[in-house]
Amino acid sequence: MTKEQINKLISEGQFPCKGRPDLVETHISWVLIGEQFVYKIKRPVHYSFIDFSTIEKRKYYCEREIELNRRLTSDLYLDVAAIWEDSGHLSINSQTGKIIDYAVRMKRIDRSRQMDILLSENKITRTDICNLAKVIADFHKRTDIIYDTDPLRIMDDFRDLMKQKEYVSNQLGASYAAVMQESIDGSDVFVVRNKDFLHERLNAGFFRDGHGDLHSRNIFFLPEPEPFDCIEFNDDYRRIDVLNEVAFLCMDLEAFGSPEFSGLFINTYNLLFPCMQGKQGFDLFTYYKGYRANVRAKVNSLRARSATNDQDRRSALVETDKYLQLMNGYMKRIRVA
Repeated sequence: MTKEQINKLISEGQFPCKGRPDLVETHISWVLIGEQFVYKIKRPVHYSFIDFSTIEKRKYYCEREIELNRRLTSDLYLDVAAIWEDSGHLSINSQTGKIIDYAVRMKRIDRSRQMDILLSENKITRTDICNLAKVIADFHKRTDIIYDTDPLRIMDDFRDLMKQKEYVSNQLGASYAAVMQESIDGSDVFVVRNKDFLHERLNAGFFRDGHGDLHSRNIFFLPEPEPFDCIEFNDDYRRIDVLNEVAFLCMDLEAFGSPEFSGLFINTYNLLFPCMQGKQGFDLFTYYKGYRANVRAKVNSLRARSATNDQDRRSALVETDKYLQLMNGYMKRIRVA
């Protein structure tokens, strides 16, 4: 679908629910939020890491999204809804005309139960963090073990940030090019120095088919923790070291100014599923937090590039700056160590 069709669907289309939905846009999807249901429509984008360029691919990834997220959620993900066009009239699940796209249909959950909102309101407790650690540890114990992957690929993934160098330097200042290059050089050195350790972790079964995008905006407390919105569009982003996965959440907690929750989470998780032993394991955890800050910086740079107004662009650039600074801080710790 196009943005014009999305606007037409909202303003003139027919929905199997009351009222017209609100629209939330990301760089890879349009999310229509109705009174009872949420419809997530994939943008027809094609990046190096994602391909939603055809309707067949978008349908496949809608189905994949439901299948994968049901591993961690109860009844949040419902089904795949077809979007129909009949003589210029757009509708969801009308069964008339021709199908022009697909959407993931989800049950609407009160956004006030989202972890990032609860964190901002100081409503997350130590018990919540411990319960979340148990949910993630239990999930990692039962999900598939991955052996056929390259644990050194993360070095290339870290370098991918350099594609944003020119844009970030133009928007935030020339000094950011040096910050990015210094962290990337540090990543290369760290991975090469620890390549045997990474292969040992792969052979020991620490690489699992996980969530891939585990941060506070992708977790509900209902009141029990329920992670959602895992990565469906790129298997490699999910099939990672479990320490890499939990490092994302811990980095996010530290970005929120809650290092005590970060420490509580990793300590509780590590007791339930021991995956971080000794100084080498702790240094790898720090490196993974740096990598996750790198990814968030890249995503927000892409958001800024695609923003349709100055306010959204400035907001995305503020986030880009924050995560670049976090990344640089983690990588400095590794160099000092």
